[in-house]
Amino acid sequence: IFVSVQGETYADWLSGRQATDIETHPSAPDDLAWLFYTSGTTGAPKGAMLTHRNLLMMALQYFADVDSIRPGETMLHAAPLSHASGLYGLPHLIAGGHQVVQPGFDAHAVLDALQQYPAVSLFGAPTMLTRLVNAATGVPNARGNLKLASYGGAPMYLNDLQSVMAVFGTDLFAIYGQGESPMTITGLTKHDHRGSGDAAHLARLSSCGTPRTGMQVQVVDASGMPLPTGQSGEVVVRGETVMRGYWGNEAATQKTLRDGWLWTGDIGAFDDLGYLTLKDRSKDLIIRGGSNIYPREIEEVLLKHAAVAEVSVIGRAHADLGEEPVAFVVLRDGQTVCTEALDALCLDHIARFKRPRAYFFEASLPKSNYGKILKTELRKKIAEGNNT
Repeated sequence: IFVSVQGETYADWLSGRQATDIETHPSAPDDLAWLFYTSGTTGAPKGAMLTHRNLLMMALQYFADVDSIRPGETMLHAAPLSHASGLYGLPHLIAGGHQVVQPGFDAHAVLDALQQYPAVSLFGAPTMLTRLVNAATGVPNARGNLKLASYGGAPMYLNDLQSVMAVFGTDLFAIYGQGESPMTITGLTKHDHRGSGDAAHLARLSSCGTPRTGMQVQVVDASGMPLPTGQSGEVVVRGETVMRGYWGNEAATQKTLRDGWLWTGDIGAFDDLGYLTLKDRSKDLIIRGGSNIYPREIEEVLLKHAAVAEVSVIGRAHADLGEEPVAFVVLRDGQTVCTEALDALCLDHIARFKRPRAYFFEASLPKSNYGKILKTELRKKIAEGNNT
């Protein structure tokens, strides 16, 4: 049911003049509650079937791992309700929180809301948080009443995260999850964000945290055997938040759910302290002459250049080597950079064979309405010869 707070019905409810009961229907814990459609960045979106049990456990994990909520505190929805922001509306609803929905993401409107509403929590894709940082330039006390900013859905590069922390502090929670296990695989807590800036702290900030309460997370090889610490493989997860399957797509369900484990399609590795670092999506891995290249590693390096605002690295077909990395780069307003400088930066930080073999400068990168860069569109540009 939708009720406008500006309508007469809402005023009647507040005054007690209207007390119409809302019809309810009984449901079992394993009944279907939500069809969560994946972002479709690597193919057609699929409807993950989430049950009432899945969503209840997700909410309880919020209270256990992310934050406590008191009645009247604010959940600010500046990201689509169909995805993570809407999911995090549930624990706030359970706790009697105040929900504020904005029509589309507007960084300046978010900053205004941080001044207006009490104890604000929000969720944003990394690109949204970086836009907030840019909008906060020259704004006194830009963080306002921010209580917690959760982020996830795509990699948050270290340079960008440090910029966010400089403006909004360390009241941050990094979430690694998928629609198939909503928001609930691993997390990097407020405490994890705090530190001295030494190598260990920076390594922690580059990770996506430790397994969430009640979740089993492993890194495995192609046969499903767990891999040793430090070795990269596919991330698999098991727990009460894992979906029932894909709506109307049994083939995809059987491929993704195996022996009770959700195969995420993400490549990662655990360190000695149990922190998981994601290398890339398995579909984005570049294999050059038999050597694995993770695009994110190159992207992290290129973003160190002060002129680079955004970057995305993909594989381009190569007759002899199979694939080679190429980079799509968006520069900051008024900035210029030559490819030689970007090459030099890469050679200073990564192995020579990993550096991009071409740079394409773009005005913007294609994104979903959720803020994820659509590498499928960049691959199409390469295949069609439309790169600039």
